[in-house]
Parts: sequence; C-alpha cells; structure tokens
Amino acid sequence: MNKPRILIIDIETSPIISYTWGLFDQNVALNQILQDWNILSYAAKFLGEKKVYYNDLSKAKDVHNDKKLLEELWKLLDEADIVIGQNSVEFDVKRIKARMIIHGMKPPSSFGQLDTMKIAKKHFNFTSNKLEYLSKTLGTKHKKLSHNKFAGFDMWKECLKGNKEAWNEMKRYNIHDILSTEELYMKLQPYDNGLNMNLYTDEVAYNCGACGHDEMKKNGFKFTSKGKYQRYKCTRCGSEARGTTNLFSKEKRKSLKV
Repeated sequence: MNKPRILIIDIETSPIISYTWGLFDQNVALNQILQDWNILSYAAKFLGEKKVYYNDLSKAKDVHNDKKLLEELWKLLDEADIVIGQNSVEFDVKRIKARMIIHGMKPPSSFGQLDTMKIAKKHFNFTSNKLEYLSKTLGTKHKKLSHNKFAGFDMWKECLKGNKEAWNEMKRYNIHDILSTEELYMKLQPYDNGLNMNLYTDEVAYNCGACGHDEMKKNGFKFTSKGKYQRYKCTRCGSEARGTTNLFSKEKRKSLKV
C-alpha cells in the first residue's frame, strides 16, 4: 500500500411522504408519516481512478426497498480509507449508516472523512459553499448540473412514479456531482491538513501529505512557542508542511519562556 483508498460519494434520497394541514411551518408527527425516506441512487468513485460506480432503484419492484444499494455501498465504504463528499459528513454518510442499521447490517471498516463543504467553510469566506457555486467559481471542468426537463422536486416525484426519463436525469445528475466534487477537492486540498498521505505507506520518504507528490522544497521555518521547525512546500500543489525536529539547541529551548 503506497497511498490511501479515497472514495468520493454522493447519494440521492426519496422524500418523506406525510399528511399536513398547510404549506408553511408544519410540524409533522410520526403518525402523520405515510412513507419514510430511503436511498434512491448512489454514485461513487475512487480518487484518481476512472471507474464510476452507480446504481439506482429504477428497475426495482419496490422503489422503497434500498437493501441492494446498501449492500453495494457497504462494500465500497469497507474498502475506503477516506470518504469525501459535499456535505457528506452530516448528510450522505449518516444517511447511509441509518439505512444500513435499519436493514440489520454490520458497520463497514472504519474510515476517515473529508467534507468539501466543511473545508470551504473552515478556510475561506465564499459567497456560497454550495457545490454549484464553488465548482463554477473555482473553474472546475465538471460544474454542477442544472436540472433539464425535471426541475427541482419534479425529478424526485417523477422517479417515484417510474418515469424513465426522470431516472436517466437523476443518473446524469448524480454521476456529475461525483466528478465535480472530486475536482473541487483537488482545488481545495492544498489549503487543508485533514489528510496526510504519508501515514498510509511504510516507505521512508518525505512526500506531500496532501497530494502525495515526491518533491518538497525547503521553504523557511515554522516557529512555535517552544521551537523552530523546517518548513516545506510541495512543488506541485503548493501545500505546506513542517518537519518534526526542533532545530533549537537544548540551551535555546531551556532559555525560552512560555
């Protein structure tokens, strides 16, 4: 193993169908729910690989039985070291786990998580942190798609009716989100320290923790309250890192006041 298996993931879910007495500010009780939500489709891709995994319930006898999708997602998550998505920490991964435990499935192997929305919020102050805005503003090749024939909620409604055109649009929409999220992550990663690729190899080499590139140039020093450390910068992505050896002498370290 010389690099982590990084899975990009995105799911689409059905709406909760319920009884209500109005359009605004409704509190829906549990006994008003006619049909709970479930996963309708998923798209996934390992970072840097060409293959895109996709499946949906367009041919299922029961559009609310997502067990087969969950079994496929379990295998992908079980293989992953890191999972990346747009709002995936609060939505996609938790929703997947909720449906897994409902189906009586055991958890997949543990994995780390990186969320492009959280990275954007942490390091920047964009006008919007939505995928549509970020992919357009940062100039990714695969920008988030707008709905074509089935705008907004119509796509989900028509999918539940079995409309093949709507399912085709959902597939296109879902897969494109994966490609857009992958490119967005590659744009954001030099600014974030959530992933260190050097942890996933036994090779004794100082590669870039963000992108894995094998050329890091010395770039001044990093100073803390207790030490001085060599600073490095990746020649490919520009990510910064520092060494772990305190370059101050023992005498200098003893003289420091904290």
